[in-house]
Amino acid sequence: PALFMENARKGSIVSRANSIGSTSASSVPNTDDEDSDYHQESFKESYKDQRRRAHTQAEQKRRDAIKKGYNDLQAIVPTCEQQDFSISSQKLSKAIVLQKTIDYIQFLHKEKKKQEEEVSTLRKDVMALKIMKVNYEQIVKAHQDNPNEGKNQISDEVKFNVFQGIMDALFQSFNASISVTSFQELSACVFSWIEEHCKPQTLRDVVIGVLHKVKRQLY
Repeated sequence: PALFMENARKGSIVSRANSIGSTSASSVPNTDDEDSDYHQESFKESYKDQRRRAHTQAEQKRRDAIKKGYNDLQAIVPTCEQQDFSISSQKLSKAIVLQKTIDYIQFLHKEKKKQEEEVSTLRKDVMALKIMKVNYEQIVKAHQDNPNEGKNQISDEVKFNVFQGIMDALFQSFNASISVTSFQELSACVFSWIEEHCKPQTLRDVVIGVLHKVKRQLY
């Protein structure tokens, strides 16, 4: 009985020791798992911060580019610098800058069209002057080839006949081309007649024809 009691007491002590060890072991934190979770969470936070920072930088670059574009427009468009006294102390809004830019571009288009029309008119004038130059050269050459011709004084009647022949030829084409139904139609026909029948080459042919006719009558 004494041995049995001694063994039972030892078994109870071992059992309690195991129970205490198990309880202590379960209360000790698992540092390896917690460190892994901490590093993973820190990595996620860092990745989100990087994405957020990259997005912020991209958005800032976009805003800076837009701001620079509007500043360049204000520097290029003259009307953006000519502010009214009522808004001289205020900064121009983006809407006003865009509207002034559109107006300025439309103005430039009109000026370009106007200059193109002026260039076309100048080209026609140059062509007419070249034709006149050729005619004068032919007249000078004719006088040089026939120095005795033209010594006789031309009467006023002959000059009038030349003028009348030119005007008659022009009036014939004018009368055939002009409509007098209304003033608007008359104006349109007049401009059309000028463009069609008053070209330098056409007038040259008319004048040459009249001069040949008068010359045959004189000689």
